[in-house]
Amino acid sequence: MDTSSLNIKLIQERLSHIRASANRLYRLTTLGKDEFLLSPDNFAIAEHHLRRSLEAVLDVGRHLIAKKGWGTPQDYRSIITTLGQRGILPLEFAQKIQGMAGYRNRLVHGYADVTPEEIYDLLVYHLMDFEEYVRMIIFFVEQNR
Repeated sequence: MDTSSLNIKLIQERLSHIRASANRLYRLTTLGKDEFLLSPDNFAIAEHHLRRSLEAVLDVGRHLIAKKGWGTPQDYRSIITTLGQRGILPLEFAQKIQGMAGYRNRLVHGYADVTPEEIYDLLVYHLMDFEEYVRMIIFFVEQNR
């Protein structure tokens, strides 16, 4: 698979955003749930970095799909689905993280219904998905140079 048309700098920048935001989010989980919930600022920081990470995940996926000529995703979920179908992400992992796309929409459009407890639990149980995504994208790009 030819990766010569990929904008490696863009991919690296977005992956760097994911890692930086994930690091900030990880630090928030070290507070423990009760301490996290004490300050509304913790929720605001977590919401910002989670949304930023999700946007970067989807930007990278959209870029890969466009540059490889695999069509135009109809929605955010289809970005993740296509990455799985095309072997960039293992299919099982793509199925596991499909909810990221929906959660991005929830943060942007349904933000009034997102609770601090929900955000904290999401960080505790799913934060490592971002790092795994980054590793898989790096592997794909390096293996196909």
